[in-house]
Amino acid sequence: MRDTLTALALISGLGSAPPLLAQTSPAPATADADRPARTPSGATFTAPKAWTLRNAPRFAEVIAPEGDVKIAIVNVGPAADAKAAAAAAWAAYAPAAARAPKLVTARPPRNGWDERHYVDYEVSPNERRFMSAFALRSGPNWTVMIADGAEATFEKRGAAASLVSQSIRPAGYSRESFAGRAARPIDAARIAELRGFVQTAMRELGIPGAAFAITDRDRTVYATGLGVREIGKPTPVDADSQFMIASNTKGMATLLLARLVDEGRLRWDQPVTSVYPAFKLGSADTTAKVQVRHLVCACTGLPRKDMEWLFNTGPTTPASDTFVQLAATQPTSGFGEVFQYNNLMASAAGYVGAHIVHPGMEVGRAFDRAMDEKIFRPLGMTVTTFDFDRATAGNWARPHSDGLDGKPAATLDAGMALNRAVAPFRPAGGAWSTANDLVKYVRFELREGRLDDGRQWVTPANLLERRVPTVPVGEDVTYGMGLEVNRYWGVPVVHHGGSMGGYKSDIMLVPDAGIGAVILTNADNGQSLLRPFMRRLLELLYDGKPEAAGDVTASAARIRAEFATERAKLTAPADPAIVAKLARRYRSAELGRLDVERRGAETLFRFNTIVTPVGTRRNDDGSVSMVLTDPTVLGFPLVIADTGGKRQLIVRDSQHEYRFDAVE
Repeated sequence: MRDTLTALALISGLGSAPPLLAQTSPAPATADADRPARTPSGATFTAPKAWTLRNAPRFAEVIAPEGDVKIAIVNVGPAADAKAAAAAAWAAYAPAAARAPKLVTARPPRNGWDERHYVDYEVSPNERRFMSAFALRSGPNWTVMIADGAEATFEKRGAAASLVSQSIRPAGYSRESFAGRAARPIDAARIAELRGFVQTAMRELGIPGAAFAITDRDRTVYATGLGVREIGKPTPVDADSQFMIASNTKGMATLLLARLVDEGRLRWDQPVTSVYPAFKLGSADTTAKVQVRHLVCACTGLPRKDMEWLFNTGPTTPASDTFVQLAATQPTSGFGEVFQYNNLMASAAGYVGAHIVHPGMEVGRAFDRAMDEKIFRPLGMTVTTFDFDRATAGNWARPHSDGLDGKPAATLDAGMALNRAVAPFRPAGGAWSTANDLVKYVRFELREGRLDDGRQWVTPANLLERRVPTVPVGEDVTYGMGLEVNRYWGVPVVHHGGSMGGYKSDIMLVPDAGIGAVILTNADNGQSLLRPFMRRLLELLYDGKPEAAGDVTASAARIRAEFATERAKLTAPADPAIVAKLARRYRSAELGRLDVERRGAETLFRFNTIVTPVGTRRNDDGSVSMVLTDPTVLGFPLVIADTGGKRQLIVRDSQHEYRFDAVE
């Protein structure tokens, strides 16, 4: 699913942000629309709507509506390097909040900046705080963006924070645009360049296997597999190898809804409760507002809530659990206010459509059948499936993640167990497909609902309704219904990504050029190939600046540096003295069981979905985390706690906290 394992990433929590500094600047200003802004030295950026904008002699600052997140863009001037520039920025902005950097990693020069460096800071999980700096040099002078505040607010308002960071440019710089350029043909030479780019990226990022395909409006122009299905084994990936496509399922699920609108069985503006009365959210007010179009818009105010299905899904979990979990989910922002990605809502969208097609059938079976009848078979997608056993019976790419040694490893136990947990929620990300099959869906999007045999299967109006912007995601990027539209480079690119354990993928189409593509990878590091692949395709179409290769190289170096830094803080196997103080059994009302087991020198945590070894990490605030070390979930922490004499392990995502209580 789109960053499904974000919930399982090492995101240090946030607590309180530094207090507002005394200002001699004019009164702060808010606005009901994004607006251009600039720093005292003339660097430009976009201030998000509803955020307060403050100006001071050395910096400009934007403050989230909640008041607990602040982003400052500080003029530093000359400095020895990025680390020194960041230190000077903190000294000018909030000296009491400054701390030593944990890691400084380079990004390629972009957007008029001669150097760009990201600065990470050590933040203990119990702080629930996000803290970073982005140091940018133009000529001799440095500009530093400081971000500091509550983790929950940063996730909730991540699109606005991205808008600020993506839009910072030196005074007078105009970004590259392909608007008005005629697209070059995707000929054999350009295909060879794209293939070579992917092969090089796979080597740099440690991706064992990948497949990609290119289509125009008439046919598949090229499809291939590269690398191997499983590291250490010779069987190659080809264009018919199965990969899990995760959240790329969402666009096809909304295509089902579009077909039902064409058939007169559904309306986009119809209240969901009128077609599925059991639909209910944690807020009655939000429930009443949700129309069919809102189910996959990421705009209802419901936050991401993946932990329960990731940790507590079993073989007998019914598809209807989607609606049980939604009924217990409260919105954390206003309706239509911000982009918040919620997989349960996308799951509900598919099941609501399936219920309309087959009202007397269990919703999971109804969805599988409806998708086969209404989408897969008409589009000629003969091998795309939700059946894990069918997908993994023959030519399939195994998932890979980096292990404790920093090298990719096949994750056939915990990794596949975690991936199977999506099955009851499969409209949000449970499909398997191949490059040859998935590119047919991309071509159908390019043809605006017309099948390869010329029949109009979905009307252009209803197909395109899924691309209408509902909320912004960043600078010149908007989200519709299971599809993003990216206009960052001056031409619209319709796309969506997919992320499950060991599988990262993307689909994209460039309507102005009449070209679409898919890329499928069998490694978590494949995430760092997706956007560069899109960029490289655009470079070849529009003679763009050669940036994609540098992006991959920088990402590979960053991954290695981040791994080395975190690995140095991790004790694996787990410290026996710490393990000895744990209970043997824990239970959580939301996340189910956690049993602590020993296997030789290793300590294992057994959840309902996965079994994984664990290590230990001593945090800067004196707390201790038990850290999952199976490659698929490597680095995910559970904080040891004692509340009122009761032993607990605390699990958090950015906006929720779950407690495993010891069974004494």
